[in-house]
Amino acid sequence: MNKKLISLKDKLKNGEFTIGTWCIIPSEHVVNILAKAGLDFVLIDMEHGTANLECVYKMVLAANAEGVDALVRVSSNDESEILKVLDVGAAGVIIPHIETVNDCKQALSFTKFPPMGQRGYSPYVRAGGYAVQPDFISSENDKILTGIIIESLEGIKNLDLILEEKELDIVYIGVYDISVGLGIAGDVKNEKIINILTDCTQKIVASGKIAAGLFNTEEDMKFFKQIGINFACYGVDTSVLYKNFNEMVSKV
Repeated sequence: MNKKLISLKDKLKNGEFTIGTWCIIPSEHVVNILAKAGLDFVLIDMEHGTANLECVYKMVLAANAEGVDALVRVSSNDESEILKVLDVGAAGVIIPHIETVNDCKQALSFTKFPPMGQRGYSPYVRAGGYAVQPDFISSENDKILTGIIIESLEGIKNLDLILEEKELDIVYIGVYDISVGLGIAGDVKNEKIINILTDCTQKIVASGKIAAGLFNTEEDMKFFKQIGINFACYGVDTSVLYKNFNEMVSKV
């Protein structure tokens, strides 16, 4: 087992460029392979993926076994789901479809223990070490990564106010849903999308938050570094698997 020398949150605080991937396939085996490959993080997808909580638990363990942090995109801004994925030991949550300051405040409250938020407390879970620990609540509030996804024109309009939220760590710009809102579904290389991504990233970085996004090529990665995105998701597990085999089949 590889030992994690520095947490993902510390890497991001230090300004490091980090690479992970989206995990739609509900498999701890796939996650373990991805973690072993040397990624900085894996991002387990409960919105578009089919993993239930038990599977997410195994996927988190599989990543942690290789010293890699696992974050979870929950299916919605739901208190119960956020609580459970944090209890199983996820390093953080990414909450989709945040459009207003109130949406963001609610999401943040679900990830933090009182007095900072309203997360429910049980010491008898994996995150709590299965026993009462005097400093657990304060240390957990400090180390959990809380991210949101801005993926609508309404969210973009309210971004400046959303970025004022102190406890917010990561802001991911969901270019695919934004492309749908603009009537250019899937055309994420369109100049309109590139301009939105660049403008939003500049605001996120200026606010002291971590800018996040999806890239698929080395050229995309260089662009991300140029504009300031340093929580970078390289593709999606399903897509990487499909493309690799499809390219070989086409050659045959």
